[in-house]
Amino acid sequence: MQRRLTLGGVVVGVGLLLVLAAARVQAHHAFAAEFDANKPVKLKGTVTRLEWVNPHSWLHIDVKKPDGTVEQWMIEGGPPTSLLKRGFTKKSLEAGTEVAVEGFMSKDHACHPICRANGRDITFTDGRKLFMGSSGTGAPADGKDPTEAKK
Repeated sequence: MQRRLTLGGVVVGVGLLLVLAAARVQAHHAFAAEFDANKPVKLKGTVTRLEWVNPHSWLHIDVKKPDGTVEQWMIEGGPPTSLLKRGFTKKSLEAGTEVAVEGFMSKDHACHPICRANGRDITFTDGRKLFMGSSGTGAPADGKDPTEAKK
């Protein structure tokens, strides 16, 4: 009897681990699940905040439209550890910093509830550039990612 209970506990424990692992994999999406590789976007704006979180960082910027209204954008970047390796720090993109961002629009082109994009490159007003993308997620390979495998 005791042997069956122990075996049953192992089965329940393994089952729980599998459920948790599946939830983690589902939470981390591929590029194509959310973003449109056929819709490149170029934005100029002012940083309002940087979310330094896993599995992806998020850069928030305000973009002034031609009619003078301000559009808020969330731009997905790579994980903080990858950004650190490329020279980013939390202080690289402080609120008020003017930047130009190139990337790809989300599949929700209507920007509901907010405009979102997957970021590739950030260019500062002094000309410095940083690659902020996340590799290996299905984003178009364009040679800008220093970690991309050369073909």
